[in-house]
Amino acid sequence: MGLELFDRAAAHGERLAIVDNGGRHTYSDLLAASGRAASALLNGANDLNGARVAFMVEPSFGYLRTQWGIWRAGGIATPLCLTFPSEELARVLDNSRPTSVIVDAKFEDVIRPLAQARGLQLLRLDDLDVDTQTLPEIAEDRPAMMLYTSGTTGQPKGVVTTHRNIYAQIRSLVEAWEWTADDHTILTLPLHHLHGILNIVSCALWSGASCEMFPRFDAGLIWDTIESGRVSVFMAVPTIYHRLIEEWEGNEPDRRAELSQRCQDLRLMVSGSAALPVPVLERWLEISGHTLLERYGMTEIGMALSNPLHGERRPGFVGSPLPGVEVRLAPEDDVLADEGDPMEIQVRGDTVFREYWNHLDETKRSFTVDGWFKTGDIAEQHGDRYRILGRSSVDILKSGGEKISALEIENVLTAHPSVRECAVVGVPDPSWGQRVVAAIVPTADSLVEPGILKDWCKQRLAPHKVPKDFVLVEALPRNAMGKVTKQQVVSMVGP
Repeated sequence: MGLELFDRAAAHGERLAIVDNGGRHTYSDLLAASGRAASALLNGANDLNGARVAFMVEPSFGYLRTQWGIWRAGGIATPLCLTFPSEELARVLDNSRPTSVIVDAKFEDVIRPLAQARGLQLLRLDDLDVDTQTLPEIAEDRPAMMLYTSGTTGQPKGVVTTHRNIYAQIRSLVEAWEWTADDHTILTLPLHHLHGILNIVSCALWSGASCEMFPRFDAGLIWDTIESGRVSVFMAVPTIYHRLIEEWEGNEPDRRAELSQRCQDLRLMVSGSAALPVPVLERWLEISGHTLLERYGMTEIGMALSNPLHGERRPGFVGSPLPGVEVRLAPEDDVLADEGDPMEIQVRGDTVFREYWNHLDETKRSFTVDGWFKTGDIAEQHGDRYRILGRSSVDILKSGGEKISALEIENVLTAHPSVRECAVVGVPDPSWGQRVVAAIVPTADSLVEPGILKDWCKQRLAPHKVPKDFVLVEALPRNAMGKVTKQQVVSMVGP
């Protein structure tokens, strides 16, 4: 079949691959269904030749057969966020310019008018069930996937990775975290971000393991699944662990004891996508007996650093470079720094992405002349381990495992007639990591209500980007250059 992922799936054959609301599906089922999906997309053509195919499908066997079908047809898989409002979906479609959009029936009413307005072919999952034709041979250096992430300008950028990039990312984690065909994992995360797509689903399917997919997070259901005893690997963001702790604490003592005992059966529990608050780490250790394994990565590079599978895991640290990944600390923008000072994390290797879609200049600026990707994250090194200090820009927030552009939210808010100016910041929060808060300077004589602003944002932004709190202030603090000093804003509106 040409690509190693599918060759490995063929070898796994009748092993269980996916469990979802529709039942149990083997690797053979997935290969057959994705072959039919690829044939439907090709529709008699020889190769999609890198055409983008967007899809809006909930986490399920249907998602995987769609993703694999796009890959096997020679396209670039571009998953859409299931909770994006029409305005944000439109921006992604306008930027990526897909040839077609695949959709779950439940999302058809949202996508159809957007697709029709742009002349895009709209396919439902049922449309992918056709007779299989001869599929193209796909080289590993061809682009495979485009995931959108917020940039410092506030506009999302498409991160293009090749099959070689994806495979390098998978191999690195499979080796470091010792995935085997005997593993069984749970997917509770959205599948338009790398965490769920690669760390969980792709690593499981590469290894011949099985993945149980839930369409949305449900703390009680997750605990029930852990209680079943079939789970060996669990990965989530800090917010999910916080909610699982709350769910555990709401049970009777006997059930709490049983759930805690069942956690002992898991061989690995991982936290990522945002900094893990130490109180959450400590409480989870008390409940489960597991010191959560923290790691560091981003859409552009996959995972770069990880605490050890075996050995000490230190709170606040994200470990050492993963297999096949080169990591260094370097001064930002050639600014002089002393050895031992906090510096920018830079990464090099096959795991690093190919390009930002239609952003040639931004791609070039993101790399050093000798090929190191500049992450924009600041860290300090203690021996062979790294401690992340945060983004070099305070305008990139992390809440509930999502990376959020404050500038994007500010642009939406200042479009409201009652808002004269505003500043959006992240306030430390034990549940969310950072709670998104907007400081609002209203227009003269305005009687703007926070609830009105929240509704305004809900109509224009994805749910995770809508500020949790709106604080009315008389003026924003500024420095001598007239720029808002956001650390002072955090002091004004926090905790």
